[in-house]
Amino acid sequence: MLALDNVVPFDLGIPARVLNEALDADGRRLYEVITCSIGGAPVPTNAGFAVQVDHDETVLATADTVVVATQEPTPGLLRDGTADPATAAALALVRPDARIVSTCTSAFILAAVGLLDGLAATTHWALSDVFARMFPRVRARPDVLFVDAGRILTSAGAAAGIDLFLHIVRKDHGVATANAAARRCVVAPWRDGGQAQFIDRPTPPPSALGTGPTRQWALGRLEQAMTLADLAAHASMSKRTFSRHFLAETGVTPAQWLIAQRIDRARTLLETSDLPVERIAAEAGFGSATLLRQHLHATLGVTPQRYRRTFRRPVDATANVPT
Repeated sequence: MLALDNVVPFDLGIPARVLNEALDADGRRLYEVITCSIGGAPVPTNAGFAVQVDHDETVLATADTVVVATQEPTPGLLRDGTADPATAAALALVRPDARIVSTCTSAFILAAVGLLDGLAATTHWALSDVFARMFPRVRARPDVLFVDAGRILTSAGAAAGIDLFLHIVRKDHGVATANAAARRCVVAPWRDGGQAQFIDRPTPPPSALGTGPTRQWALGRLEQAMTLADLAAHASMSKRTFSRHFLAETGVTPAQWLIAQRIDRARTLLETSDLPVERIAAEAGFGSATLLRQHLHATLGVTPQRYRRTFRRPVDATANVPT
């Protein structure tokens, strides 16, 4: 990460926030994110405080991916499209095979040093006309959240950086890793509007006592009809006693827990299989696609079809989503 004067703190934090949530099967981070500045000096932000970094620009020569963080463009950059010599010299250190990423207004910097010539790129919508006029050799795309032009990627304003870095994780490590990172960041893995939070709800660990064994038993037969009487009978308890213990152990009623587990089963099948929605509804224990749609919409605010499109959408060269 290259932080320049008047960097925007929110945007500066996005790459580390997203990439640090990309984990391998053993829970280890798949990226190492470090931040540098010109000369290693503290960087004034546009929010009234400075950021202290641990490295100077020489680390750019060792990076596989270089990110130029959003900054308030300098008057000179907006007036004549030129970057200051120190910034240009820092970017000249980047290896020819390294990936380069701009967030929001830093597309102006990449364009000013010629890195975007002949490529499609985007920036904040409010500056897109200025960008297109100032850099006619760049194919400006004001209508998208980000553009993947191969080696160089650009994103639109603010939170569009989240979309771009999830796209990078998806390209590097696959859909499942990107989806998991998105959930840990509490964002949609692919922005589609109107969605509730896609959050993993881990099942409380079963215990040898209480309702744990019954919960484990129920998870093995979610496709079957189960009543409170069935659950209580398995636990050798009365319905009232079972309900009291269940609520104390899980924080929800048996009915609420059962619906949540069935929704999670349906989500997994929507993400990982090509089964029709009717079949998924049956496998998850909802019985009908109508009931599945009702519960999924009540919980996540989306239909099964939209959920499937979100989590299984192919990697496109350009995310054609309006900013």
